[in-house]
Amino acid sequence: MTIAEVSELYNVSSATLRYYERIGLIPPVTRKENGIRDFQQEDLNWVEFAIKMRDAGISIEILIEYVTLFKMGKDTIPTRKALLIEQRESLAKKMEILQNTIDRLDQKIEGYETRVLKYEERLK
Repeated sequence: MTIAEVSELYNVSSATLRYYERIGLIPPVTRKENGIRDFQQEDLNWVEFAIKMRDAGISIEILIEYVTLFKMGKDTIPTRKALLIEQRESLAKKMEILQNTIDRLDQKIEGYETRVLKYEERLK
C-alpha cells in the first residue's frame, strides 16, 4: 500500500506518516527496491497503533520509548507491559474527570430551561 493510500485510509497526512517513521514513532516501513514505501499489514498495524495512542493523548516520547523497547526484543515485554498499564491508568483518570464534567454539564442542561422560564416569568 502506498503512503497516499495509507494517508487516506487513516485520515492523516503523508507528511505525518513520514515524520512518525523518521522519529521512530513507528518502525521503518517496508520499502520496494526503488526505495518507495510499501506499507504491509505489520506497518499498518503500527500506524494504527500510533494514531490511536496519539488521539488518546499519549505523548510521542512515551510511544517512541515503547517502539524502542519493542525493537530490543522479548526481554522488554515486562517493561512494555508496565508502560502500557501506566498509560491506561492515566487515561482512565482523565476519562473519570471528563465523565464528571459531562455529568455536571448534563445537570445544568437538564435544569436550564426550567430556570430560564422561571426567570423570564419574573421579568414579565
